Amino acid sequence: MSSPAVTAPLDVLAIGRAGVDLYPLQDATALEDVATFGKYLGGSAANVAVAAARYGRSAALITRTGADPFGRYVRRELLRLGVSDRFVDVVPQLNTPVTFCEIFPPDHFPLYFYREPIAPDLVVEPGDVDLDAVRDARLFWSTVTGLSREPSRAAHFAAWRARERSPLTVLDLDYRPMFWEGAEAARAQVALALEHVTVAVGNREECEIAVGETDPDRAADALLERGVQVAIVKQGPRGVIAKTRDQRVEVAPFAVDVVNGLGAGDAFGGALCHGLLAGWDLEQTMRWANAAGAIVAGKRECSTAMPDAAEVERLMDEAAARV
Repeated sequence: MSSPAVTAPLDVLAIGRAGVDLYPLQDATALEDVATFGKYLGGSAANVAVAAARYGRSAALITRTGADPFGRYVRRELLRLGVSDRFVDVVPQLNTPVTFCEIFPPDHFPLYFYREPIAPDLVVEPGDVDLDAVRDARLFWSTVTGLSREPSRAAHFAAWRARERSPLTVLDLDYRPMFWEGAEAARAQVALALEHVTVAVGNREECEIAVGETDPDRAADALLERGVQVAIVKQGPRGVIAKTRDQRVEVAPFAVDVVNGLGAGDAFGGALCHGLLAGWDLEQTMRWANAAGAIVAGKRECSTAMPDAAEVERLMDEAAARV
């Protein structure tokens, strides 16, 4: 299967992690005691691209894989799930990343990343990035993880310079301590990144790294002060706050029996892309994103659990009927 030619600007172009998730098929079981695993496409940027594609958006991913069976699987799954692999190249000397998790519902899901000595997605060079595609994409999605190592860091800044802070340049604050030398190193890079983006989204802990605030309103205000046009702070069971310079909305979460909470944020991200591209108002976009996140939290896997529009609308209708 080959990627179709891209002749029009993409709706969503993401840059960042892609790999293989190996998730246990036994819940509440320590990893050393798990007998069987399911294999799924993983990586936050990959999941967001897949989620956007589920709504009919044209999507592509800038990333790298190893020249191994898992790399072939990643490229095949991207295509199968509607994401162009036009910007996915192979790094022969590196292995495709693998991630294991443990599943202890409702709120404990430890992750174990195998990305040494460096993950292929972190060796994207600035010269490898199709700056015309970045510039022309209706929405460009990136994550803080991509800033953790060179040359990926330089590639991200090259892409942002090409966009010149055009609308719908989104940064997922996605701070994962194991990828960084320390919080201060991450904080310095995020501060620079915020000068180039127009939308920032993260949870309270990620906002503390980004702007030194954990209070949702103060964190959103601090992001807006950095020049971001839309600031979104996820509060877990308390829902989400979103702010612009003249609007504040707070949206409650949707009730769900949690199976695996790891993919909910990426589902939220894909739905956020869809709402921003559709030009919806802030409250509608947040409700849609919360509903998408809830659907995926109720499933085991991430990428293949991403809902389509009918699934999201059905959950929203069911929730409205219960009020």
